[in-house]
Amino acid sequence: MSVKIRLMRVGKKKQPTYRVVVADSRSPRDGRFIEILGQYAPRSEPSVVNIDGERALAWIEKGAQPTEQVGKLLEISGVWEQYRAKHGAAAAAAPKARTAVAASNATAGATSEASE
Repeated sequence: MSVKIRLMRVGKKKQPTYRVVVADSRSPRDGRFIEILGQYAPRSEPSVVNIDGERALAWIEKGAQPTEQVGKLLEISGVWEQYRAKHGAAAAAAPKARTAVAASNATAGATSEASE
């Protein structure tokens, strides 16, 4: 079972607020979730980000993968820095950067195989 930390949309039409939740990657955006970690209100000025850092850190250590937007929110709230301090900078590359490095490694491997 692949577990994601992602946003779940709540609120009225054209007035979104989001919950930061841990959910199975196969469940729909607003469907079943495992745990609520916090909330994100982008329409308020400044945007409100409330994340339970202790629980988010525990889920990341268990292998939950944050989405791109949640990764940015984790950086804002300071949870990502705690993870980086605990596990080292290489293991805690930013979520977007981690996928870009993996993609570049995959293309480098494909070009070396083609040249042989």
